[in-house]
Amino acid sequence: MTASTTCRTTAKARIAAVCAIAVAGTMLLTACGDQTDSATKKRGETNTTENAPLADLLPQAIRDKGEIKVGSDIAYPPVEFKDKSGKTVGIDPDIGDALGRQLGVKFTFENGTFDTLLTGLRSKRYDLAMSSMTDTKDRQEGIDSETGKKVGEGVDFVDYFTAGVSIYTKKGDDRGIKTWSDLCGKKIVVQRGTVSHDLAKTENEKCGSKGTISIEAFDNDLEAQTRLRGGGADAGSSDFPVAAYAVKTSGGGNDFQLVGEQVEAAPYGIAVAKDNKDLTKAVQAALDAIIKSGEYEKIIAKWGVEAGAVSEAKINGGS
Repeated sequence: MTASTTCRTTAKARIAAVCAIAVAGTMLLTACGDQTDSATKKRGETNTTENAPLADLLPQAIRDKGEIKVGSDIAYPPVEFKDKSGKTVGIDPDIGDALGRQLGVKFTFENGTFDTLLTGLRSKRYDLAMSSMTDTKDRQEGIDSETGKKVGEGVDFVDYFTAGVSIYTKKGDDRGIKTWSDLCGKKIVVQRGTVSHDLAKTENEKCGSKGTISIEAFDNDLEAQTRLRGGGADAGSSDFPVAAYAVKTSGGGNDFQLVGEQVEAAPYGIAVAKDNKDLTKAVQAALDAIIKSGEYEKIIAKWGVEAGAVSEAKINGGS
């Protein structure tokens, strides 16, 4: 806004000339507000205090950067994905934006394959990992769920959503699949390193004479969907919000259908390194703040996943 616009009064009064004079003279500072660098800086500091009430909770190094780097597998609609313009959108980015406003920093989502996110967090490449990641005891303790061996430092989780796991098939062709046990002798596609992947491997061990489950794992869920859509598998599995979104949107709703009930309902968590307790507490406080204000509820409703909403921010609530 220019000085003449700032000084504008009613059309009837016709005193625009006064403002023009003010632009040329020192009266500008009093008539239209102090425009000096020091005043601008002061206003910025005031806005930080007023508009980011929880900024003081952040570690100083992050406050100085003004940014929180978030590792995420950005190919998991509607939780995180790229829109047609290439912008990162979804439930997690919307929640990240809301948390950032509470903390006075920008949440910057950086793309990575799901099974490398915790490694990136441990190596300090990311400050957080936020990617539909189920909060489990194994992840809290740094245990590989397949081998049972410790593979690194565990992480802390700030739980922000609840979701189960669903099976979906091509529309009109469920191959007799209603439950996980029906997958014996059939082929399923999943995203590597997910709870769906773990469930398929666990179920396979129970199949016995019914035949093994052929499991094909991909770097991201969209690749798995493409494989199923092309007839390369009998079923796919992913977290309920993702499966439901694929059923609703893929092929205009004509490609897939959900089968059976979702299982293994558990919290999604924002992962934070164990040695970064201050950041964990800051994120928890920010999440509680947007839950209390109603902003969280609006975000969840926007994406049609109200059934997974939480009422408080818990730390390490997974089992």
